[in-house]
Amino acid sequence: MQYWLFKSEPDVFGWDDLVARGEAGEEWDGVRNYQARNNMREMKKGDRGLFYHSNVGKEAVGIVEIVAEAHPDSTTDDARWECVDVKAVERLPRPVPLAVVKAEPRLKDMALAGNSRLSVQPVTEAEWAVMMELAGR
Repeated sequence: MQYWLFKSEPDVFGWDDLVARGEAGEEWDGVRNYQARNNMREMKKGDRGLFYHSNVGKEAVGIVEIVAEAHPDSTTDDARWECVDVKAVERLPRPVPLAVVKAEPRLKDMALAGNSRLSVQPVTEAEWAVMMELAGR
């Protein structure tokens, strides 16, 4: 299993919006960054990810699961853009703010700590374990 981080502005599409989609989940559409798209191409069904509220809150708030591997993004006719589908698994007991991530020495190499603008990022198994610890899980 691999781990990821998905960023979304909560006032556009937040954790509660994903929870409302239920077991079917939601297409993680609209990504127009090659690195983020390539990350999604690497994802496998069953991989887990962190749902991160960007701009407002700036914190990891939940755990998601990949329910459909990379496929054409339905929001464009441009074949370059693909996306995955994700579903909500559980809300984190404690949100993990960006400031905490940046202050945690064990997360100094985490993509979020150094490139907080990338919307879909890889998370190592060790980073995942630290994030779960910080979240009280």
